[in-house]
Amino acid sequence: MRAYRRHLLAGLAATAAATFLTVSQAQTPPPGPAGGPGPMAGQGPMMGQRDPARAEQFRARMEQRMAQRLGELKQKLAITPAQEGAWSTWTAALKPTPHQRPDRAQFAQLTTPERIDRMRALRAQHEAEMDKRLDATKTFYTALDASQQKIFDQESARFMAGGRHGGFGGHHRRG
Repeated sequence: MRAYRRHLLAGLAATAAATFLTVSQAQTPPPGPAGGPGPMAGQGPMMGQRDPARAEQFRARMEQRMAQRLGELKQKLAITPAQEGAWSTWTAALKPTPHQRPDRAQFAQLTTPERIDRMRALRAQHEAEMDKRLDATKTFYTALDASQQKIFDQESARFMAGGRHGGFGGHHRRG
């Protein structure tokens, strides 16, 4: 039961971020034809190198979409001036934490046990960040009155059940 609650809270916290991420990804143009300019064009011979300008554009689109979704949620919840502090604290906790990608060359030099330890450390870091968001969501939820909690519950359930974008990034529900 505890795992269920944790997943439920993860969905609540991720509603704005994941929905916004899904929409942003849907708006990302597809890669160009083979041999033509694509997302990796001009980036050198190695696969997986990222264009910093494209990454920044993507990040900006994500932030814009998240702000829009949070604005819509704030209107639906009719946040009062007394709740502004709780709202600000919660939305600040939802902001994605920039992650530094592991250096592939350095990662390749590690032994298998060292790679496993590195992956476990990264997973623990991501889990700690998610726990912070979940705790912030629970705290914010307690600042809402009963009618606002009902709206918040409906909005998160809509997201988790599929909503407009297929729920949890659209990977599980097609049709």
